Amino acid sequence: MTRRRTVRTSPAFFEQLDLQLGDTRGPNGEPSATDFLVFELPAIVEAFATRFDELPEAVEGVADARMAIGTGKLVRAFAVYGLLMADDSVELIGVEIDLDR
Repeated sequence: MTRRRTVRTSPAFFEQLDLQLGDTRGPNGEPSATDFLVFELPAIVEAFATRFDELPEAVEGVADARMAIGTGKLVRAFAVYGLLMADDSVELIGVEIDLDR
């Protein structure tokens, strides 16, 4: 059976997301922060919950800081950063999004 960690998002994650996408869709159909949360985040959370140890280190040599890098349904690419906490949960602390398609 696959080990599953609890995954939480930090206030910093939401601040970074809002700065990059905003609260409404753009005039040319650019996704909103809510769109990212609904369409992209579930698979990202699943990766951190079930494959944390397999994700690349966010900082070389720091095993407790990992990142999920991928292409999205609505965004060209993303990198989400997570930290392993003392209670064995993962806290998502940052996000970088590339919208260019």
